[in-house]
Amino acid sequence: MTGNNIQLDKTGNLKHFLSIEGLNKPLLQTILDYAESFATVGERPIKKIPLLRGKTIANLFFEPSTRTRTTFELAAKRLSADILNLNISTMATSKGEILSDTLHTLEAMHCDMFVVRHANSGAAHYITSQVASHISVINAGDGRHEHPTQAMLDMFTIRQHKKDFTKLSVAIVGDVLHSRVARSDIHALNMLGVNEVRIIGPHTLIPKDIEKLGVHVYHDMDKGLENIDVVIMLRLQRERMKGALLPTENEYFQRYGLTSKRLKNAKPNVIVMHPGPINRGVEIDSNVADGEHSVILQQVSHGIAIRMAIMSMVMGRTSEDGEVKS
Repeated sequence: MTGNNIQLDKTGNLKHFLSIEGLNKPLLQTILDYAESFATVGERPIKKIPLLRGKTIANLFFEPSTRTRTTFELAAKRLSADILNLNISTMATSKGEILSDTLHTLEAMHCDMFVVRHANSGAAHYITSQVASHISVINAGDGRHEHPTQAMLDMFTIRQHKKDFTKLSVAIVGDVLHSRVARSDIHALNMLGVNEVRIIGPHTLIPKDIEKLGVHVYHDMDKGLENIDVVIMLRLQRERMKGALLPTENEYFQRYGLTSKRLKNAKPNVIVMHPGPINRGVEIDSNVADGEHSVILQQVSHGIAIRMAIMSMVMGRTSEDGEVKS
């Protein structure tokens, strides 16, 4: 599996975490297992373990993302790493400094890992090719491509409630066309062997030929939710309205908004997820977002554990027997 996969080192262990695509089921399961060992760190009186003490991690965010950046920062701090938060859009690049110069400057500061968020697809892969070999890169979301750590926290949340992926039917609802979360979730769900992945949304927001990724497409929300175990709602960006891809927000909510009544089409023990931030009354009703089926806040907590696991793995700080080194 190592081959041309730049995410892995010569022994098949994670060196970078750029994409779900190209990995395999055992590796995803290992990430989920490691995350279990970190899930309770936040409940301790002292919320730190010395796993990455002495390591320096730089958050390179070329576009804003409060939730993702904050959870990466917390994950690094709980692993006892030193963390740099850099808003590149208002720093070096605005002064005319090219990206490679910025990267090499950070290398000279002896950084060990870059966490990259960028509006362009493939940016994290590109940065991986530009930095020194000892630096690991984690993709925190790139364009319309992927958001792999979000997918893994989604998988972790599902596993906490549903255990066996092979028996599940999962629906992903909304703006799939522009969603890096949807792409990563589809790859991860299929890799973990779910029974069925459904995509629900208007024709204008469903990518052409997405069926090739092993999903079933529905344009009728009620039919798409029938007998579903997990519903993953996607954030609808309001600029899509201006681009004539959608009708008004009210019309969209009437057709594709998740309400308590509509959720009754799913199984009684369905769980509802959302990567955030939520547009209440646009893609989801507040009664559902705050209701008994919602696990949205749990996703946030699980995001810290997953990112701790991935950071420790790419830094080679885990042992062969599955126990976390301390």
